[in-house]
Amino acid sequence: MTEAYIVAAVRTAGGRRNGALRDVHPGQMTAAVLDALVARAAIDPAAIDDLILGCVSQVGEQSRNIARYSLLASSLPESVPATTIDRQCGSSQQAIHFAAQAIMAGVQDVVIAAGVESMTRVPMGSPEKLALDAGVGTSAVLPAVYEKYGVSVFSQFDGAEMIADKHGLSREELDRFALLSHQRAATATQAGLFDDEILPLQGLDAEGNPTRHVHDEGIRYNASLEALAAIKPLTERALLTAGTSSQICDGASGVMLASAKAVAEHGLTPLARIHHMTVTAGDPVLILEEPIGATRRAFAKTGMTIGDIDLYEVNEAFASIPLAWAKAIGADPERLNVHGGAIALGHPLGASGTKLMTTLVHALRKRGKRYGLQTMCEGGGQANLTIVEAL
Repeated sequence: MTEAYIVAAVRTAGGRRNGALRDVHPGQMTAAVLDALVARAAIDPAAIDDLILGCVSQVGEQSRNIARYSLLASSLPESVPATTIDRQCGSSQQAIHFAAQAIMAGVQDVVIAAGVESMTRVPMGSPEKLALDAGVGTSAVLPAVYEKYGVSVFSQFDGAEMIADKHGLSREELDRFALLSHQRAATATQAGLFDDEILPLQGLDAEGNPTRHVHDEGIRYNASLEALAAIKPLTERALLTAGTSSQICDGASGVMLASAKAVAEHGLTPLARIHHMTVTAGDPVLILEEPIGATRRAFAKTGMTIGDIDLYEVNEAFASIPLAWAKAIGADPERLNVHGGAIALGHPLGASGTKLMTTLVHALRKRGKRYGLQTMCEGGGQANLTIVEAL
């Protein structure tokens, strides 16, 4: 079985809802990422075997297999095929897995895994809302499934609070974690640590004038514990707030993966090697706790322990998720989301998997570290986990 290497990784800076990227078509963002990956890898684009694109809300501007039309808008030749996939928040992390699996199986040699979500132009929940507004059907979830689990709805907000309760997390702990996310993201931005991974795009400022979009818009540089503590809770449990939740975000990201053969033939420079991949599923009521199970399975399969991992990226869907994960796994908080996470940087759904991988690979290399772990909670109670070795 051949190895799969990451040879390029790039992301756009996150755009807030109705922010700098509000006028940018999601296909345009994706095309820019594809062109940047080709340029960074310095490879003939005709050598690319496939594009696998994660996208959650596949309706409107993100419909009709947006991967293919994004590719046609890029400099890649029409001979490169493309497909769009949905594993909810883990969509583009799953794209990495599919790409790596094809390479490791010897079926393909160069594959781009990417993701996109314009949550301004295609709001979260748009596909189901479109059908409901048209009077066609009711929900994607059969009533029998809700009956089976004894609930009326699968709510990520309820799940996040139930996880906080289960793992003994207080409102103050959640607020402190959110503050740390903003502080770390601000420090990384001001130190230029994101510069190598961010692809500048032309956006619009608040007045509608063209602007060069190079910094994540969601970071609150003046965040304080007092301000976070003053935010009203979102549910009756009074733990979760908008301040301890991931931000709605516009963005695209991608990584290029290649086999050892392709690395040699095209003179590519490996940034990291895919060491392990796991996907698991669990309780759809808790929804967001499965990264814990995925991590335990990955360690059982690899013989690794948390002590072997230098940095971890655990998606900050809500503050309770990485905090519960770290507590259950015994992880070092100093290695967790070291440049901030989705609470500060935004969570562009389908793009978050390759976004986090881009940040993880760059952070490992900048710090001279070896192993990185990325995991993502996903709708339906699933989780992807990827371990990479920086080179």
